[in-house]
Amino acid sequence: MLSELNVENLLLIERAQMRLVAGLNVLTGETGAGKTVLAHALDLLLGGRARQGIVRPGAAEAYVEGVFDLDEPLRKALDERIGADAEDLVLARRVGSDGRTRAYLNGRSIPVSALRDIGAMLLSFYGQHEHRRLTLAGAQLRILDDLGGAAHARELDACADAHDRRRALEQRLLDLHELSAQRERELDLLAFELGEIAELGLSEEEHERLLAVRERLRRLDSLRAAAAGAAEALSPLDGDAPGVAQLAARAGVSLDAVAEVDPRLDALAERLRALQIEAEELAHELHAYRERGLEDALDGLALDDLSLEGVETRLAAIERVVRKHGGTVVAVLDFERIARARREELEGAEVALGNAGEELARVESELSAHAAALRKRRRASAKTFARDVQRQLAALAMAEASFEVSFEERDSVGPTGADGVEFMIAPNPGVPAGPLREIASGGELSRVMLAIMSAAASSSARATLVFDEVDAGIGGHTARAVGARLRELADRGQVLCITHLPQIASLGTRHFTIVKDTSAEPTRTSVLELAEAEVEDELVRMLGAESGDSAALRHARDLRRAA
Repeated sequence: MLSELNVENLLLIERAQMRLVAGLNVLTGETGAGKTVLAHALDLLLGGRARQGIVRPGAAEAYVEGVFDLDEPLRKALDERIGADAEDLVLARRVGSDGRTRAYLNGRSIPVSALRDIGAMLLSFYGQHEHRRLTLAGAQLRILDDLGGAAHARELDACADAHDRRRALEQRLLDLHELSAQRERELDLLAFELGEIAELGLSEEEHERLLAVRERLRRLDSLRAAAAGAAEALSPLDGDAPGVAQLAARAGVSLDAVAEVDPRLDALAERLRALQIEAEELAHELHAYRERGLEDALDGLALDDLSLEGVETRLAAIERVVRKHGGTVVAVLDFERIARARREELEGAEVALGNAGEELARVESELSAHAAALRKRRRASAKTFARDVQRQLAALAMAEASFEVSFEERDSVGPTGADGVEFMIAPNPGVPAGPLREIASGGELSRVMLAIMSAAASSSARATLVFDEVDAGIGGHTARAVGARLRELADRGQVLCITHLPQIASLGTRHFTIVKDTSAEPTRTSVLELAEAEVEDELVRMLGAESGDSAALRHARDLRRAA
């Protein structure tokens, strides 16, 4: 139940607070005073779109807040969205002058879509033109489905899931057929590219080594010359001039003459002998490098041509493939992995096509079963629903009207099954029943809508029903009958009705009125809760009489006593 509604800076309303009660809450006011502003405020709480210019001129933002009673089923439905110690449920919406909006649940920011979902559990809103929406086949099907309960909702979900799977499988089959059409050509291309890569026996390590070897081979003469010069300096082969090794040996002879006299000098002599040995070994290795530089560079390379030309040829083959497939050896190896997977997919396309076809047949059979189950449930609900609407119409001064639900079995099954639903009505005896959108007049549509909503609300878990001028196009005894129907709905929960008819307003458990102050700049609208004497004065105004009209006051009191 909606216990409190607070509105700030919304169009003409600067600030308003409404404390609602169980039963029938009515809202009245002069035409143009801004009654529908409150309807728009409730629509914002339901996640509706904030239209441009909704913020009161001069204000930074508009604010709407609804405080709802928090019962145990609602607490369980919201689960972790609210604190365990929360006593009320507070929905709020801020709309900035720049058009940006924020939604809140118990002070915490939530997406507007979440506000829409939660609001749908708390309020059923029927606006001035809601009866026109009832002429749409989709809306009529939803009303009927809402009557089915939890088991019907599960069947609907299963049908929608099967429909989604069917669409996915149909797309999969299209993709596989396209794949099959280009399969042979793509397989040939993949076989060539994978064969080219496999023939290379490519590895990142080999590529790096080949690059290094190529650089060595390109400068092999310089490397040999440097090694020969260094070797000659350490230990020349011709012996004409002493090298480092020979000079170290001569120095050692000088120190050997005074061996074992001074330990410090003996240590230096030992280091000198080590230098001589190291120089001789270095000279030997440098001479060997000069002789075997090419062979050492090519050691371990699996090349038929162990020369610079052979290395260049191998690198050219590698780099040609690298350029084709990503610019690096790693990219080529990644391409190879993906290409192998693609080849396996193509090779298995025929099998996948067959499997997808079999799965589609199973899902279509499942979908047809769900559609049949939904049709059976809907037809059962429709009989009870039609009887309930008939009774409601009789209470709304349309006792002679007949109402039925017509079904059309569609060829294709959609997410809600294969049923087309049409509400059929014959307002007068002897007139064939026809679609609601074609038969009922404006005033009749208002009553038919109320009858349908009353019948549907009997199975609804929503506590608060909001009607915005559902009494449009009616008057007299019919208006009283509509008011009585609203009062009966209010006995089962809570109803908020925005009305211009005194016959309906007089039935209110609590009465609010909207007053416009044109002397303010900008114009300001206030929402007032009326005491009993003030209710009578408002009814007099709604009857079109002056405030001092005694006959109109007696009529207003009679209306209140009859409530």
